[in-house]
Amino acid sequence: MMKMIKHKILLTALISVFSLNMNVIAAQWKSPLLPITDQFTLSNGLRVLVEEDHSAPVASLVIIYDVGARNEVKGRSGFAHLFEHMMFEGSQNIGKTEHFKYIESVGGILNASTHSDFTNYYEMMPSNQIELALWLESDRMKSLKVTDENFHNQLETVKEEKRMRIDNQAYIPSAIKLEEMMFDNWSNSHAVIGSFEDLEASSTKDVKDFFNMYYAPNNAVMAIVGDVDAKKLKPIIEKYFATIPSGPKPPQPNVVEPVQNKPKVATLDDSHAKSKAVWLAWKAPARREQDYYALGLIEKILSGGDSSRLYQRMVKGDKIALNVTAEYDERRGPAAFETFTILKPGVSFAQAKDVLMDEIKKLSLGPVSQKELDTAKNQILKSMFDSAGHFTLQRSLGRAENICEYESFYDNPALFEEDLNNYMKVTASDIQKAVKNILTNTGTTTVNVNPVEAKSIKDDVKDKKSS
Repeated sequence: MMKMIKHKILLTALISVFSLNMNVIAAQWKSPLLPITDQFTLSNGLRVLVEEDHSAPVASLVIIYDVGARNEVKGRSGFAHLFEHMMFEGSQNIGKTEHFKYIESVGGILNASTHSDFTNYYEMMPSNQIELALWLESDRMKSLKVTDENFHNQLETVKEEKRMRIDNQAYIPSAIKLEEMMFDNWSNSHAVIGSFEDLEASSTKDVKDFFNMYYAPNNAVMAIVGDVDAKKLKPIIEKYFATIPSGPKPPQPNVVEPVQNKPKVATLDDSHAKSKAVWLAWKAPARREQDYYALGLIEKILSGGDSSRLYQRMVKGDKIALNVTAEYDERRGPAAFETFTILKPGVSFAQAKDVLMDEIKKLSLGPVSQKELDTAKNQILKSMFDSAGHFTLQRSLGRAENICEYESFYDNPALFEEDLNNYMKVTASDIQKAVKNILTNTGTTTVNVNPVEAKSIKDDVKDKKSS
């Protein structure tokens, strides 16, 4: 979903409009919604965007590196995620994990995340400390310590993360299996966390080569939003970043997916699951492609709260599900539209899938009501400026993240406003067409999750002996 909008006065006006008037298409916004105060590119290729917002003495800095799991090659998976950890292992002037200490000691917060198609890092802090964040980010971009010790330390950290967040979590291994089955292109299908065998077979030189290729200024975009003076900030940015040399131009990954012409089905045992569950998914268009906006609304129509179609049918009506959700997993490359249903006892996988497909088919047979369509659009808008959301534009961090994404992905942060208008223009007919084009019977990938009792160590040893 889109993750944007703008300052407090505008947000208050929008909330008033949308709470009183369901006809969201008639709503008007002041343009531009995301005014950029300054935008420039350093000689080494680093793109920088600055948006002044003096409503609070806070500033946020976001850096996106154009590298994710899709940039990896077979035999070397997991490098993108590994570097999310490596970037906190110290650099020329910063010791191991001191990046956290410096930011948190001035009252700031920071984090990072790895995705299939990008990796981002951020700090949010009092605006008079923004130079500290610039120094820290420039130091690790220029002189990250990629040593044998750091590499193997973080390899163990990633292993532990996989055990805790994937291997020992109910339904997560089946979610990974779903994407491995759904996508035919390895660049799209393999898990972001990667393969331990690949990482363990790699050398420190492999890791350094990856860093030199992708963690260079010409492969990054930086956005700063908050209580800053753009004119005074530019020379400071040049001071810290202009001397960092450019890297080679990274190769573009091949993410083309063939059309799926027949259903794919698998059943997995899950010793951590307490109830049966069904994953159902389809290959879907990338961000900003045809049917993208309609699919975003379909997600809300199907599972946007207690009044949504799937909840009303499967949880309240037929009473066959404990929980059901739909999600459009957006990417720049081929994306995915997924549903996940936890079944009530006694309900079969086939029964649940039949009901899911029946509700989806209904969207293609008859137009949704104007009220239902407007409700979905209101939910899209709410997700952009709800004060509790990470990406809300009531926060400098939310605006910085989204400005940075649009510049990094499309070379134009102003496309946010175009996307907002495109969501508002979606018609009931567009919803029907998207369902017919994308959510087809032949295009389904299904993973059934079967709860089983976990084997004890004694049972495992007994099985090995008997075999």
